[in-house]
Amino acid sequence: MTTETAIDVGFTASITVQITDKMVRQFAELSGDYNPIHLDDEYAKGTRFKRRIAHGMIVGALISRALVDGIGRGGIYLGQSLKFVNPVFIDDHVTITIKITGLRKEKGIATVETNATKANGDLVVKGEAVIMMTTTDS
Repeated sequence: MTTETAIDVGFTASITVQITDKMVRQFAELSGDYNPIHLDDEYAKGTRFKRRIAHGMIVGALISRALVDGIGRGGIYLGQSLKFVNPVFIDDHVTITIKITGLRKEKGIATVETNATKANGDLVVKGEAVIMMTTTDS
């Protein structure tokens, strides 16, 4: 986890995580999403991607982790928009970067840009979160 120091507008933090086969299989079990594009190598070879892709919501869950790791424990998600731009493949390293773009300190409500990129720089997910922070002091 890399972070700047002050939690205010412009604050950024990031995490990098490798997406593993185990994560994909555990997410399928948790969510019930057993789409063969995620789980079956032979099936995936016949798709436009030519290999298995991770569930997009795994990246969504990693955004949640980045918010907790970067901004602090105890915060509450109020909303999240996500746009899936490019696929994430098994074994890709994904960097989640969060940036506070708006902050209502009196309410403890932050608007956060949430982006995910692969090691090669490809944007895979872009979005925006609204969170209730536990504190706006740092």
